[in-house]
Amino acid sequence: MKKTWMEEHVSDQFVKRAEKDGWRSRAAYKLIEIQEDEKFLKPGMAVVDLGAAPGSWSQVVSEIVGDTGKVFALDLLEISPIPRVEIIRGDFTAEEVLTELEKMLNGSQVDLVISDMAPNISGIKAVDQAKWLGLAELAFDFCHENLKRNGSLLVKCFEGSGSQGFRESLREAFNSVKVKKPAASRDRSSEFFLFAKGKKG
Repeated sequence: MKKTWMEEHVSDQFVKRAEKDGWRSRAAYKLIEIQEDEKFLKPGMAVVDLGAAPGSWSQVVSEIVGDTGKVFALDLLEISPIPRVEIIRGDFTAEEVLTELEKMLNGSQVDLVISDMAPNISGIKAVDQAKWLGLAELAFDFCHENLKRNGSLLVKCFEGSGSQGFRESLREAFNSVKVKKPAASRDRSSEFFLFAKGKKG
């Protein structure tokens, strides 16, 4: 018999590690593994975290960028306070929320945009894929105006219609694009991450 989602979650090694290590969710290990591979997070960086709830990615980022860095976390869901992180609660697809985030940036561009955004799943693959693609494209669009030249984007993706085209769009705008499937991404999930490095001028 297949395990239920809850049984799988409770027995998950990354869930147990997150509780032990003080991370808010197992997703922290996805970012940590990619960081270990790419060394893209550095002290003093300005970072925007899209789809940040419950906040594990922002926790990781804030520890690395330190007191000289800046972290802006945004999500539709509530995020409990995190040291050195400015939090906006709202829907990134809404113009007024994007405007609020840009006001907080105060005209400054950031070094890195990270997005772990995922849509509410309907169970209809074509609909869900289109929703994901829309969120990934919004994160990419945000980079056009708000990411520094030579800055980077890390964005969650799902294999399916439109994923290859999105990858090609990133290749046109960045010097390199790598596919990442960290160990903490469940094997049965079509989730992967695109790490786009070196935004072109």
